[in-house]
Amino acid sequence: MLLFTRLAVPLRTLQKLTKAHRWHHTSLTNELIENMDKKATWDRFYTENGSKGQFKNFEWFFGFDSVKDFILPVLQSMSHSHSGQLNILDMGCGTSALGPCIYRNSPCAVKVICADISTVAVKLMQKHSNSTLVQPCNLSSALAFLELDCTQLRGYFDARSLDLILDKGTTDALVRSKEGQVKAGQIVKQCLQVLKPSGSLLQFSDEDPDARLVWLEREVRGAELGADVGVQEVGKLRGVSYFCYQISPHTSERVSK
Repeated sequence: MLLFTRLAVPLRTLQKLTKAHRWHHTSLTNELIENMDKKATWDRFYTENGSKGQFKNFEWFFGFDSVKDFILPVLQSMSHSHSGQLNILDMGCGTSALGPCIYRNSPCAVKVICADISTVAVKLMQKHSNSTLVQPCNLSSALAFLELDCTQLRGYFDARSLDLILDKGTTDALVRSKEGQVKAGQIVKQCLQVLKPSGSLLQFSDEDPDARLVWLEREVRGAELGADVGVQEVGKLRGVSYFCYQISPHTSERVSK
């Protein structure tokens, strides 16, 4: 069941933020909707959002509590056949608490990398983390922040180096922008290259499976590495249904079948 947090925002209702949060910068809202694939847009967004005083995590869709029952069991299952830290990438993290919450709550050892194209978002997250030191559930876990362009994952990560990639709203933002759908497809293909054969990409989205599954399956067919695509319903929040799409590289066992 989804838990509502005050700054959890469905992308479908982004235009309502101008009234709901009393943002008088209408030009910012319009720019965000039309240019969600641009670094400058997100730098401006997080500069404005971070100028309101005390730091607050800004959650697209929902927070960690709503999806922990999807993420933690996946990590636990992976840890059974893995020695050392599980490498996790929160892709397009913004100022979400998703990555830090996984670091804090995962019983198995993880290295969580919170990454975003926005310099402003990454600096805000790093500053907040430094000022609120928290002991993780597993003392071998680590948390890091990284500025990166998600269409260039191979420039930051080796092939088959990540166990889990999380995408909470990043792809949704891209496919809603004027020029972002091509970039969204590039990201899926890059993810498949940097995921381990046993790894997975989890996309949390409010897009209906009838549309998202068709798009994902098309992008997977165009990738160098094959993948399996599945979906589970997360739940409903304020009348909007959310889904978890899981994209996993083909293992030798799957291919043989």
